[in-house]
Amino acid sequence: MTGYWIALGALAVLLVALIAGAFAALAVGRLHLDLGWGRSTHAVALEPLRIEAPRELVYEILSAPYLGRARSESVEVLAGGESLVVAAHLTKVHFYEARTVEAVELAPPSKMRFRHLTGPVPEATEEFRLEAADGATVLHYDGELGIDYFLLGRLAARHWVVPQWKRAVAAHLEEVSRIAEQRAAQAEARSRASGPGDGR
Repeated sequence: MTGYWIALGALAVLLVALIAGAFAALAVGRLHLDLGWGRSTHAVALEPLRIEAPRELVYEILSAPYLGRARSESVEVLAGGESLVVAAHLTKVHFYEARTVEAVELAPPSKMRFRHLTGPVPEATEEFRLEAADGATVLHYDGELGIDYFLLGRLAARHWVVPQWKRAVAAHLEEVSRIAEQRAAQAEARSRASGPGDGR
């Protein structure tokens, strides 16, 4: 009888370990499950971001890693073209990195669309829209995530997945804004230094 309980306990421990391993693999994007069980959708839109730089420059910075014009440790292009790219993304989330693979549609200089192929969530679409505004750029970001598993998925989305997703995108856009405004200011300074009206 004692052996029976030992075996049952060992089986329970193994089952818990397998479930924990599966959740860990899902979180980092190494396991992709698209079951559609109790799927709920969740918006991940951000407030429009005004960037004091021309739209073409902002788009150039956003798209550069996908066109091979800039090196990025978080983006790996798996298949490339001028208007459609398949890329793997590594996103730091607290103590681990999540890996997603997405199809990226490029429509310069106004739009970039992302469609989730594999990763921590079964479904995701994102769009970046760039509007010219008196020499500056207003960048709009909208997205939607689909997460399975009924109430468990809804709770995970509300308290973990959506906040982390929005935080990662916002941090990326702030970095794009910083680089674009810095480059725009440098270009303006060079233009003033070399332009007419310097007294010569």
